[in-house]
Amino acid sequence: MRDFTPDIRDLQRRVSEAESYLAVTENRERFAVLEAEVSDPALWDDQERAKKLNTEYANIKDDLATYDNLIEQIADIEVLHELARDEDDESQEPEIEASIAVAAGIVNQLELRSMFTGEHDDNDCIVQINAKDGGVDAQDFSEMLLRMYERWCERRGFTISLNGVSEGQEAGIMSAEVTITGRYAYGLMTAERGTHRLVRISPFDNQGRRQTSFAAVQVWPLLEDVDVDVDDSDIRMEVFRASGAGGQHINKTSSAVRLIHEPTGLVASSQEERSQLQNRERAMGRLTAMIAAKAEEDRAAELDSIAGKQAQVGWGSQIRSYVLQPYQMVKDLRTEIETADVSGVLDGDIDEFVEGYLQWRRAQRENPDA
Repeated sequence: MRDFTPDIRDLQRRVSEAESYLAVTENRERFAVLEAEVSDPALWDDQERAKKLNTEYANIKDDLATYDNLIEQIADIEVLHELARDEDDESQEPEIEASIAVAAGIVNQLELRSMFTGEHDDNDCIVQINAKDGGVDAQDFSEMLLRMYERWCERRGFTISLNGVSEGQEAGIMSAEVTITGRYAYGLMTAERGTHRLVRISPFDNQGRRQTSFAAVQVWPLLEDVDVDVDDSDIRMEVFRASGAGGQHINKTSSAVRLIHEPTGLVASSQEERSQLQNRERAMGRLTAMIAAKAEEDRAAELDSIAGKQAQVGWGSQIRSYVLQPYQMVKDLRTEIETADVSGVLDGDIDEFVEGYLQWRRAQRENPDA
């Protein structure tokens, strides 16, 4: 009978650490307070406050349930292991091993929480994709990245909504802006911020030559209750026709709005509403949040501050390469993580890269001279 004691002890140690970064003791106290508040019918007199409290309540409830279930699972594994060892019953080994693997998988996901140390990591986020060097191929690549993030959101149960898109000249898109809604959306998507590089035989080249193209991804936290004064004279508004995503770019009415903040160059869009006025209000809310986030970045003046260091876009500056020819490989140039499953990655299977980046970032912070 195999001795699983070291595996069980390791799980117990990791769950004990989770008690700290999940703030279990503090959250049990907070949960009792929230439980009373969300059950008060008068709460919905202030819908904004009600929404925030209900989100906090659901998140803490989920965290505590996950933690308590893990404690119970590991206790059950320990009992089964002890009984099997007492009886020297090797037939129980597969069940014990499988149960340990399931518990370890849950702990692995929980441990991602310990890597979210930024003030806004648990916020929703705004993501902007812009075609850069590479002409039509770069525009096509930008649309491929947009679809990749749409599929990734589907896999995680996140909501992704298209705020605005600018069509490419022959194919793809010049730019797109989306809002991603889900717990830790911003913290996770910080892994995608930077320049992405595609190498392939261009489908737009009659001579079938290999083409290298680039697309830039920027990520901003979606902030609420932002206290920022924005001068209307600094805002330039453009109106365009609303479009769909994922190859379904169907022109509708010219009610979509793009706002440009001239002093910073920041851009925010909205095409969700039917009226131009409503779209302007939505875009202004996003733009204000982005301006506030940039102000935090400027004050912090750190490499991985709230909006991250703005890299040069082009040769040698990319964070990740997607190679379709002459071989197939996706490689993150920060973490050295790579895979030959290019189609899987472009279909949204990017968790390995996202989690690898978070681990790499934490290591960089703990050992900045390494």
